[in-house]
Amino acid sequence: MKSTLTFLLLLVMTNAAQANSLLGIPSFDVDCPGKISVHADQDGPVLINSKEVETKAINDRRFEAKGSGVTLSIVLADDDSVTVSSTGKAPNGVCQSVDD
Repeated sequence: MKSTLTFLLLLVMTNAAQANSLLGIPSFDVDCPGKISVHADQDGPVLINSKEVETKAINDRRFEAKGSGVTLSIVLADDDSVTVSSTGKAPNGVCQSVDD
């Protein structure tokens, strides 16, 4: 019984950890107007100022991430380049790629 409960707990924790994973999200690092730092790993999650945010797919090349009073529009172009723009409490605008 104890091992079954442990297994179920691990299963729930795994699902919670992958809640904001979303197939198709590209890997990127950008700075947005208002000193907003955004990071995403391939297939998510998206982090705004190091906090994981809710992300949803609009279609297979457009995504939306919301959190910290900011909404991000993430667009994957045909050449696989990424454009990120922000709207919300900070100044609206196009985010700039961060060079490694």
